[in-house]
Amino acid sequence: MADAAATLHAAAEERDRARERVETVGEERLRACQRVYRELRDLLDRYEDTATGSGNFKAFTEFQGAVATLTEEMDEDLPERETFEAIDDSLQKRRLSESDFESARSRLDPVADLVGRLDEWEQAREDYADARRTARRRLDEIAERVDELERLQRLGEADLDAPVDALQDPIAAYDDAVRESFREFRSEAPAREVLAAVERAEAFPMVAFQSPPTELLTYVREHEAGTEPIPRLLEYADYSASKLDHYVDDTAALQRAVATRRTYLRNLDAEPLTVGWPPPPADHLPWLVREYRSVLAGFADDAVVTRLRDVRALADREDYATLRESALAREELSAAERDRLEDGAVARELDSLRADREAIESALDEHDPL
Repeated sequence: MADAAATLHAAAEERDRARERVETVGEERLRACQRVYRELRDLLDRYEDTATGSGNFKAFTEFQGAVATLTEEMDEDLPERETFEAIDDSLQKRRLSESDFESARSRLDPVADLVGRLDEWEQAREDYADARRTARRRLDEIAERVDELERLQRLGEADLDAPVDALQDPIAAYDDAVRESFREFRSEAPAREVLAAVERAEAFPMVAFQSPPTELLTYVREHEAGTEPIPRLLEYADYSASKLDHYVDDTAALQRAVATRRTYLRNLDAEPLTVGWPPPPADHLPWLVREYRSVLAGFADDAVVTRLRDVRALADREDYATLRESALAREELSAAERDRLEDGAVARELDSLRADREAIESALDEHDPL
């Protein structure tokens, strides 16, 4: 990406130069001149075919009258007034030819250059606004990258030999227990109970279960097949219509509600209730455990809840943050990242980014936003 600060400085200079060129004449005077210029150009374009030669006297007189009125109504201090008047004089003839129109347009060229200053100024202002937006986007990118690199540095300072088992063992014990408990619940409990428990989890934002499809939830609530466990419903979904007719009261309803949701039912597991590794921040863990406990009440036994309490207790350890950083470093730092940390590449990139940020912020402060 081009240097955002340098681009902004250049755009500001071009905007200021364009503004000065307008102010030298006066914006209002230039806009008045631009209106006359455009109206005269429009008259030339509209009447060239009809006012030339001797075929259309009405168009000829209309054209000359419109040009005369335009010049008569000009302000006394209008820029290029003499040019407009000279063009008017050249067109007030008994007969006009195409060359008269060409000559009038040629005389307007200097006026076009003059009023073009307004377009240049407008374009310069747009370019400057774009440069400011680009600079701010670059600041956002720098902030994001600096956060990444500073995190790398923190991880690089972590003790890779720290006893992270003190955190990992209780968390793994709970995660294994809740997976097994939910596996049994899903395999043995009525589908309507399992899906009801998943639906209740919607009240807890940290429990990321995918909500049961409405048609599936309605089916297991209203049909006898909903008392069957999920694996049995999946078996039913694979039956032919004639075979299925022996097991359920409404084969079409099961096909609509269950067969089309096989993937959802097969993928339903306890992962949304696991803590995972590396663990979350200490201040996040108590809230997570609180929501998990509320959902576990629907299917898990006391042993699982006890293991969850053990996980909650980890957040009170004084060394939790340190051990967590070590766990993150072990899991997330690649060999290439470690090499970059060791040879100073990360520090050099950080210095470069911070210098860029300072230059961009200075440029934004130096130049007004208009």
